[in-house]
Amino acid sequence: MQFPESWLRAWANPEIDSQTLAHRLTMAGLEVEEAAPYAPPFAGVVVARIVSVADHPNADKLHVCQVDDGSGTPLQIVCGAPNAAAGLVVPLARIGAELPGGMKIGPVKMRGVESFGMLCSARELGLSQDHAGLLELSAQLVPGTDIRAALQLDDTIFTIKLTPNRADCLSIQGVAREVAALTGCVLQTPPVPEIDVTLQDRLPVNVQAPDLCGRFAGRIVRGVNARAQTPDWMKARLERAGQRSVSALVDISNYVMLELGRPTHVFDLQRIRGGLTVRWAREGEQLQLLNEQTVTLTPDVGVIGTGDTLESLAGIMGGLASAVTLDTTDVFLEAAFWWPEAIMGRPRRYKLTSEAGHRFERGVDFSTIPAHLDIMTRLILDICGGQAGPVDDQIIRLPTREPVRMRLSRCARVLGIQLSAGQVATVFGSLGFDFRQDGDDFWVTPPAARFDLGIEEDLIEEVARIYGFDQIPDLPPMAPARMRVQPEVLRGPHALRAGMAALDYQEVINFSFVEEAWEQNYCGNAQPIRLLNPIASQLAVMRSSLIGGLLANIAHNARHRQTRVRVFELGRVFARDASVADGALAVAGVAQPTHLAAAAWGPAVPEQWGEASRPVDFFDVKRDLQSLLGAQAAGLRCEAASHPALHPGRSARLLLDGRAIGWIGEVHPRWAQALDLPHAPVVFELDTAAIATQPFPQPVELSRQPVVIRDLAVWVDAALPWQAVLDTLEHQIAADEALAVVKDIKLFDIWRDSSSAEQRSLALRFWFQGQDATLDDRQIEYCMQRLIDALTRVHGARLRT
Repeated sequence: MQFPESWLRAWANPEIDSQTLAHRLTMAGLEVEEAAPYAPPFAGVVVARIVSVADHPNADKLHVCQVDDGSGTPLQIVCGAPNAAAGLVVPLARIGAELPGGMKIGPVKMRGVESFGMLCSARELGLSQDHAGLLELSAQLVPGTDIRAALQLDDTIFTIKLTPNRADCLSIQGVAREVAALTGCVLQTPPVPEIDVTLQDRLPVNVQAPDLCGRFAGRIVRGVNARAQTPDWMKARLERAGQRSVSALVDISNYVMLELGRPTHVFDLQRIRGGLTVRWAREGEQLQLLNEQTVTLTPDVGVIGTGDTLESLAGIMGGLASAVTLDTTDVFLEAAFWWPEAIMGRPRRYKLTSEAGHRFERGVDFSTIPAHLDIMTRLILDICGGQAGPVDDQIIRLPTREPVRMRLSRCARVLGIQLSAGQVATVFGSLGFDFRQDGDDFWVTPPAARFDLGIEEDLIEEVARIYGFDQIPDLPPMAPARMRVQPEVLRGPHALRAGMAALDYQEVINFSFVEEAWEQNYCGNAQPIRLLNPIASQLAVMRSSLIGGLLANIAHNARHRQTRVRVFELGRVFARDASVADGALAVAGVAQPTHLAAAAWGPAVPEQWGEASRPVDFFDVKRDLQSLLGAQAAGLRCEAASHPALHPGRSARLLLDGRAIGWIGEVHPRWAQALDLPHAPVVFELDTAAIATQPFPQPVELSRQPVVIRDLAVWVDAALPWQAVLDTLEHQIAADEALAVVKDIKLFDIWRDSSSAEQRSLALRFWFQGQDATLDDRQIEYCMQRLIDALTRVHGARLRT
């Protein structure tokens, strides 16, 4: 919001300078982004009156002017401005003057005629870009007066950055209230003028939407002169507030909005047939606005219409059909309270920049509508003339202002300082709040202009603002500095990220909302959780798996000619679960576990001379997962199973100590082909809660005895998984104390006989080591026989000879 300091000081004039005032406003939450003089620095320019104008003897477009600069001796000035004329009052840069940009004025001779100064345009003084002619000043100004004083060019222009909740300060009156509360100066509120009602004409208004319009007031004014000139004082204030002067009626409406925060609208009465109807728009209705933009409306947008014709976009912008022109003689003045919820977002929907919409969607004072309408009427009668009718004021439904309680103890706890009840009462009184005190409790009824006061903390903020943030001591918080022990058995998200990075994976962060097709294809989820307001039409559902995002990352990199991609993501997924109750970090019916997923695509190792290139496979990614789990990998099992996103023969369910924790496998060829990948990535995804706790390391004494190695080859059914064989051997070792010397078992060869497709030979290697003594052949043979017996008994295995 931009405004001149002189306008503000007409309402509240504290005995402080401009910089101090800007600082006080900023510290109170009204950030002053800029405070600069209206005009750039220049000196030596005075008011002058052109006495006579004669043609230049040697130039067709130049004039020789005799100018009265108040010194008593006319100056001769050569000027080429087309509007130079006798009697015109203009700025004069005397000899020695310095203009913006560093230009200095001296005596010159132009085409043989001497010139002792320069008559200036607005652009030459840095006031605007207008250089079509001399800047015409008021005839009431006295020649010789310094132009900066005559036009108040040293007036400071404040630019305030307001937070969205402070709609009450989108006016000079609102900022002045703050200044009066902060400095203790008097708030100069102008009296509401009395309007002589000389007409009894009324315009019928039917408000059909109480949830759109809570109060509607208006009056007819006839016989106005729309061609009347806007007064210089009003035009100057509007221009310095960033508003362009249009016409008297429009300027008055803008002036009332800027000074009082009251957006109004002026209808051309002769263009209205019958009365006005305030309602919600019908689907597909169209309206041509004042900016000549035609918008197509929906039923959640408010309009003002007459019959089937739309006249205005309620609370946002008027329509072109009933706009006032210079030929307008009869007008209808409208001021209303529009519910903020009915205006929010509508201007942005139609890409409109509307001062009225900017205010109404934040909340506008609903109690002063008739008074503001009288002030506007008085300005119109004084400037444009005419006769006024009575005010029709319809109160449909207004916001209720429930008292808000503030406890003095709570205020002290939040602010960190102890304020007395008297100090708090002084703050509330300076802000004009209606309050009552009950012991140490204050009950404040929010004013009609303050839509930002609703809870106790809002009142505490008001106390802090007016008391002064800079008066609150800067004290560090006092807390005991105790070292917290980091549990060694916990594996948090940072440790998981570090582990994945150490395994040559790069972290990615994807949206939690994904394409619905991903949920169908990669998760088989026919009922995903839908978003009520997606940021994009294709990102309409919440993800229940991280795999889709990783595959999209790989496809993106592949399109950009990357040949090897290894990525992981640690994030939440979302699934329906009726057992989940509502809570501080939970939503009823929605499970939100944190998952870890990784995907590898391309060569198993970077291109090098020492190893042939081969695509990454299931076992490469399984090894990475086992490395990540560390000691927990001993309880990891891969159970063949089917998953919608994975290859039916190259995928497995991950089990940790018998509990399902996720999936691992190669991506289904169908999805690899859909992503235009030459070969399928390998992925895994697991629930991080299952691996959050790892076994505590237990030190054991290392044996000094030699290791004995034995090999064994057995025939088993071709369909028998190696994991089943390993489980049988480990179960037998755990059950027989004599087999405690078996330290490790590895499968090092698989062989099939072409004559027997139903069986295969597994070659196993065993490592034996005693703890206190060297093992002899008898012990080794006993152990081997017990292991062979277990395989024979459980799986029908037989020795290969």
